[in-house]
Amino acid sequence: MLLNREQSGKRWHLRPDGAPKVTGQLQYLTDMTLPDMIHGRVLRSVYPYARLLSIDTSEAEALEGVYAVLTSKDVPGLNRFGIATPDQPVFCENMVRYVGDAIAAVAADSPERAALALDTIRVVYEELTPLDSTDAALAPGAPELHEHGPGNVLHRTEIKRGDAEQAFATCDHIVTETYYTPRQMHAYMETEGGMFVPDEEGRLNVYAATQHGYKDRMQLARIIGCPEEDIRVVSSPIGGSFGGKDELNVQPYGALLALRCGRPVKMHNSRKESVRAGLKRHPMKIEMQTGMSREGIIQAHRVRITADTGAYATLGAPVLNFCTEHCLGPYAIPNVDVEGVSVYTNNGLSGEFRGFGGNQAIFAMEGQMDRLAEIMNMDPWEFRRRNMREKNDPGPLNQRILVTDGLSQVWEALDRSELWQKHQHPPADPALPPWIKRGVGAAIAMHGAGLGYGIPDPAGGRLSLNNEGKIEVAFSYEEFGQGLVATLEIMLCDLFQCSTSDLSIIIGDTDRVPHSGSSTASRSTTMAWMALQRLQTPFRSRALAVASEMSGIPADELVTGPGGIWHTGQLPADTSELETDVQKTGKSEKAERTEVAEIVAGGTESAQIAESYSGVSQYQAKLEAPSGFVVSYAELALRGEADEWIFDTKFDYPTTPDNVVGGHYLYTYAAVAAEVEVNTLTGETKLLDTRHVVAAGPVINPMGYIGQIEGGSVMALGFTLTEDAVMQDSRYVTTNLDTYLIPTIRDIHTNLEVEAIEDLPEGDSFGPRGIGEIGSVALAPAITAAIHQATGVRVNRLPVQREQLVRPLNVPLQEGVSPS
Repeated sequence: MLLNREQSGKRWHLRPDGAPKVTGQLQYLTDMTLPDMIHGRVLRSVYPYARLLSIDTSEAEALEGVYAVLTSKDVPGLNRFGIATPDQPVFCENMVRYVGDAIAAVAADSPERAALALDTIRVVYEELTPLDSTDAALAPGAPELHEHGPGNVLHRTEIKRGDAEQAFATCDHIVTETYYTPRQMHAYMETEGGMFVPDEEGRLNVYAATQHGYKDRMQLARIIGCPEEDIRVVSSPIGGSFGGKDELNVQPYGALLALRCGRPVKMHNSRKESVRAGLKRHPMKIEMQTGMSREGIIQAHRVRITADTGAYATLGAPVLNFCTEHCLGPYAIPNVDVEGVSVYTNNGLSGEFRGFGGNQAIFAMEGQMDRLAEIMNMDPWEFRRRNMREKNDPGPLNQRILVTDGLSQVWEALDRSELWQKHQHPPADPALPPWIKRGVGAAIAMHGAGLGYGIPDPAGGRLSLNNEGKIEVAFSYEEFGQGLVATLEIMLCDLFQCSTSDLSIIIGDTDRVPHSGSSTASRSTTMAWMALQRLQTPFRSRALAVASEMSGIPADELVTGPGGIWHTGQLPADTSELETDVQKTGKSEKAERTEVAEIVAGGTESAQIAESYSGVSQYQAKLEAPSGFVVSYAELALRGEADEWIFDTKFDYPTTPDNVVGGHYLYTYAAVAAEVEVNTLTGETKLLDTRHVVAAGPVINPMGYIGQIEGGSVMALGFTLTEDAVMQDSRYVTTNLDTYLIPTIRDIHTNLEVEAIEDLPEGDSFGPRGIGEIGSVALAPAITAAIHQATGVRVNRLPVQREQLVRPLNVPLQEGVSPS
């Protein structure tokens, strides 16, 4: 199905946070202010690699308006953090390893006073020669950045299958290429920050963006040295993350300062500090050698991956695992020899980023496919089909995966698309000047969802009827712009045929939500859907049973609906008018009858609740009794104890049954075609047209689905053409957004189409797949393939260097005209 507003009809669901966001009324966590708050700042290293000889904070401590100055000696618990490997110091003790390393933190009565205090802290360093590349870090005799070694290797991976060496010896054609990918910034609009508030009971309330509130709580408890329950983390709404706020950033400093001062502390990084201290996408070098038979069937594949993880681990090891898994693509290759290494350097911090290593791997693998097809003089899309895995084949790590037709479906859909036909039959355009060249390219991908085998990946949720008569759902997922709240609204309205005014959605608050796992790895939609499938039956059963007791109508003749319980078959066909009337009156015929009865009985409080939260309107008056509306949710909520209306579920994200660490079970499939226009005088590339075909199961939220694919595409466009956080001698040359080129509205595609393939195998119990990353992983190779058709240039390094695409303009000179 082609996704757009016209095709989606009534399922085109407006985001509940849309208007507040575009009008600037929505308060993000970094917008918070409190009357007695003070301001925190962090002193960061001026060197990428040095010994710390001494730190003198006396002058800062003596400044008027300065409430606290903290260093490593002031950390009561573990002076380390890191989601997977806690190797990053909260405050450095004797070494600094990148220019963002924290040495001290101050709290003062104004941001300016805090900045002045930082300037008065005297730090004596012994500067060391930084390891500014993976080659330097792996060189014999290189200093070890961490004691846990060996050397500067964080992690190694490998896949060995068949006999690659022997297979290469029998191949008729071999393509060897090295691919390079950039250090991309997340460039979220809201930089890292938050408010940290100690309360009278000794608890700490943390209002700071993250993708995993419970994981932040655990890490902060280790640092502070307190029980996790003494910390509350409120983490939504978020002004963008894309993986960049998955790891702790300002939280340790705000927490420690707030507890020391006994007052609210506000932290908020400037853009410059965000660039300096924040995570980036792992730059990678991927060496590939791929051999095939004379018939064009791939026989052997050798890969060597080198990832620059920077100064600390963060999630460098899982990112390398994911890249290794995806460097084989969706292809059947009998002989495989893959090795990967993630290397510590002094080059900032590399960490989690949308696509999670898949972007780099797929760019390289799809580049190999285009080069091999060219040798065969074969259509590159047909070449891919010849080598694609069959649906019953094991996954890239030889693990069992869920069987679907997604791969062949996206291939076929793109093959018949109008855009791909342009590649096969390029239209002539005599109106274009001779230096403007156009081309179309395509790529295909399978992308794993969830954290993978062997990695804790809990899920769950809570469904209840709260005391206000709202159907309340609670998850520990976050809303960072992806449209999660809108998607949950749609799911709940579909399950219970209710209206959005009947709902209360609670996310991102560790005091109010169960542990549902992280909002990462394209998992949230699938896990929320699975949780609601488990919770709907007990919730509905109780609601109908109580309604039956109240009304005397058999439960099997009742259904949930807008505002409450209805007679089966008597739900209003269109609740839009109902919704409008609810907003106008909030009152139903039934509610009016209840109010009278309660007043007679002398109890007006419950009547007021029923009147305010019935969610049913004057529309009900159009229905003839006894059919129609029976009882409101607010009236149901008054029956029984509150905990009788609470239903919880816990489970784990689906994983392969095979013992393959990091191996995935659920995959999303995508095929992408892109048309570009290249100006060979300037080397500028413009993306004209894009078509994404995505097989990810049922589309819950069409608007959100398109938004995720489009947003991922724009991020991939920057990854391909313009974005790179350049470093020299382990210092950022790119220090702010004025020298970092993010695609603007003038740079993005002129046209984008998204075709969703919703088919799932019969009996599939996993529902919709996440699509938060799939839109970002395959566009880069599609663009570079299009560039090749337009110019004949094969690209192996991102972002594309314009100099590669500049060509002299050979225009015949008129007689008597000198070329100079």
